[in-house]
Amino acid sequence: MIKEYTSIASVSGPLLVVEGVSGVAYAELVKIITQAGEERLGQVLEAREDVAVVQVFEGTGGIDTSKTRVRFTGRTMKLGVSKDMLGRVFNGRGQPIDGGPQILPEKELDINGSPINPSARHVPEDFIQTGISTIDLMNTLVRGQKLPIFSGAGLPHNMLAAQIARQAKVRGKKERFSVVFAAMGITKEEALFFQREFERTGSLENVVMFLNLADDPTIERIITPRMALTIAEYLAFDCDMHVLVILTDMTNYCEALREISAARDEVPGRRGYPGYMYTDLATIYERAGKIKGKKGSITQMPILTMPDDDITHPIPDLTGYITEGQFVLDRDLHMKGIYPPVNVLPSLSRLMNKGIGKGKTREDHSDVSNQLYAAYARGNEVRDLMRVVGEESLTDLDRTYLKFADEFETKLVKQGFEEDRSIEESLEIGWSLLGMLPSSELKRIREEYIKKYYTPTKELEEETVEEVKGPSEKPRKNLPESLPEVK
Repeated sequence: MIKEYTSIASVSGPLLVVEGVSGVAYAELVKIITQAGEERLGQVLEAREDVAVVQVFEGTGGIDTSKTRVRFTGRTMKLGVSKDMLGRVFNGRGQPIDGGPQILPEKELDINGSPINPSARHVPEDFIQTGISTIDLMNTLVRGQKLPIFSGAGLPHNMLAAQIARQAKVRGKKERFSVVFAAMGITKEEALFFQREFERTGSLENVVMFLNLADDPTIERIITPRMALTIAEYLAFDCDMHVLVILTDMTNYCEALREISAARDEVPGRRGYPGYMYTDLATIYERAGKIKGKKGSITQMPILTMPDDDITHPIPDLTGYITEGQFVLDRDLHMKGIYPPVNVLPSLSRLMNKGIGKGKTREDHSDVSNQLYAAYARGNEVRDLMRVVGEESLTDLDRTYLKFADEFETKLVKQGFEEDRSIEESLEIGWSLLGMLPSSELKRIREEYIKKYYTPTKELEEETVEEVKGPSEKPRKNLPESLPEVK
C-alpha cells in the first residue's frame, strides 16, 4: 500500500528524517517528489515508532522540506531483468544511458538477493585460464570463486581486469564468460577505457555495464553493486550462463558507507568506517559461487585501491577475511616497468588446489608453484641482505638466488597486455627458471617430476663440471727445496 507524507523533519547529508509515519518497513523503496516535480529514489534505513530515516540515492541537494512529498511504496527495490540487458549500459540506478530503448523485463528481482543455502553450494573446482602466468601458475582462479585485486592509486588494475575479462576461459569447454561490470566512483576516462576495450575485442555484446561515475551521487554507489549482482544471478542461475562480475572500486563503495554512517551520527569503528562494514561487504561478496543443480556460475573479481598502499587498512583487511584470497599489485614492480605488477608473495588463492592437477592443468603444477614461491622468497631475502652487507659478502648460492629473483620478475611476471599464455607455457617458463638452481635445492618437487621436466641451464652445468674436476693443479716455480730454519 502506497503512503505519502509531507512531514520531513530534517535533512542530514544524504538522509531525510520523516515523522508521523506508520507501517513503514526497513529497506522499503521510497520515492521523493521535490517541489519542482523531480522524482528521486530512496530506501528506508531505519524505521522506529512514527519516524523513518530515508537515504536518497540522488542526494538531498535542492530539497525544500516544506514542499517535498515522500511516498512509501510498500515494496523493496527491485530490478527488471532480461537477457536483452547484455550489450547495454546503465547508470548506477539501473536506468539505460546508452541511448537504447527501455528494457522489457522478463521478471523483477529484489536487488538484495536471497541468501544461498550453504548445503546447496557447489565447491568451485573448474580451472579458469586467464593467460596471465602470475595468476594461472601461482594463484589459480577457479570458476565460482571470489578473488579481489588489491591495488593502489596509479597502478594498472583496470588493464589487468580488462585482460582477465577478455582472456578468461575454461579449458576444454567452449563456454564464454558473460561479463557484468559495475563501476563505483570511477572517472569518465576509466569508464571509457573499459567500454573501448570491450568494443575493441568484440565482447561488448556479451557485457552488462553499470556506471556510477565520480561526479554521480555518492549514495547511489550503495545500490550499484547490488544491481549488477542481481542481473548476474539471473544470467547465471536462470539462463545457465557463466558470469564474471567485476566491481570497481570497492574503496569508493566503503567511503559511501562511511558517509551514511557519519550522517546518522553512529559511533565510528576503525578509521571512521561503520562497525557493520564487514557484514555489509559480506552481503556483496557472498553472492558469488555455484549452486548444485544449476549449470551457471558467478565468479567475482572486486577491485579496491588500498589507501597509501596499506594492506592492513580496514577495507582490504575485511575483504581478505570474506573472500578466498587476493591478487596484490606492487608499486616497486610497476616502477621497474613490469606488467602486470602482481607480487606473488602476499597474493593468495585459497581454492587453487581444487582447480589444478592432473586432468585439469598438469600433474606437476602444485609442486612447481610451491618451489617457485619458495625460491623467489629466498631471492628477496638475499636482496634485503645485500643492502646490509654488500654483494661481496654473498655466497655463490646467494648470488644464484638473487639472479633467480630478477629472472622470475622479467620472464614469468612480466608479459604483454595482449599476451595470452597457456598453462603449459607458464609451466615451461617456471621449469626454465628452476633450471638455474641445483637439483638439490628443489626440495618441494617430487623426484619423478624432476626426472621428467628438470633441465639445468648451461651455466649451472659448467659450474657442476668444475666442481667435479676440482681446482686445476699448476706447477710451482722458483721455490726452494726446503725452507730455512727459523731461529
